[in-house]
Order: sequence, then C-alpha cells, then structure tokens
Amino acid sequence: MTTFDTRVAIFVRNDLATWKKLNVTAFLATGIAGTAPEAMGEPYVDAAGRTFARMLGQPMLVFAASTEDLARAHRIGIERQCVHAVYVEAMFSTGNDEANRLAFLAEDPETPGLVGIALRGSKKAIEKATKGVPLHN
Repeated sequence: MTTFDTRVAIFVRNDLATWKKLNVTAFLATGIAGTAPEAMGEPYVDAAGRTFARMLGQPMLVFAASTEDLARAHRIGIERQCVHAVYVEAMFSTGNDEANRLAFLAEDPETPGLVGIALRGSKKAIEKATKGVPLHN
C-alpha cells in the first residue's frame, strides 16, 4: 500500500447548483491529477481483460466552502506553495480551455471570483486550509 506525504482537498462553493458543483469538482480533480503523475494508480483491468483508465491513487476530500472559505484556502495554498487548481465563476460561460484560461487571466489576482479550488500539499498545509470547512455531503 502506498502512503502519500501529501493531501488533496477540493473546495467547492456551497451555494452552486448541483450540476455546477459536480462540474467544478471534476475539472479541479483533473487539474491535481495532471500535476501528480507519481500519484496515479495503475490501469484498471476487469475480469474480461479489458483495460480502463488510471485514476489518482490518492484520496481526495471534497469540502462545501463559503466564499470566505475559498478565499482563505486560496491564500493559504499560495502561501504554503501547494499545487493549486482554480475555477472561477466566469468559466461557466466559456466553451473551451483557452477561453477558461483567458477568463481566469481577466480576474483580479487578489480577489478572483472563485467557485472552487483544489490543493495538493503537505498534511500541515491542507489541515490549515480545511480547518473549519465542512466536508461536502
């Protein structure tokens, strides 16, 4: 069994529509997985021998965050130099990756319109970022 020296936390704004929460969570998870090839598990193989995609082998916890929780976790993620994936409100109105990056670039870097972030960092950093934020239910 692999033990990781890092933790992953996904924060999603708690007042979003369900489809938006799921969409943001999926995008943020891919952002973290894309930066952590060493944390990717092996391909899944079923009893018929068919191969399926690898997934991140490290647990990810999803938190229901307020706007204030997002801002705080974002600040901590930057201060603690965590791997950091972001999703802003403006990205809901785009249709592709390039437009998403342009939408994010247009945000105020001190107060982006965050609807979700994902952090991968030390246990201590993630515990600080998640303190007081409830798990999503």
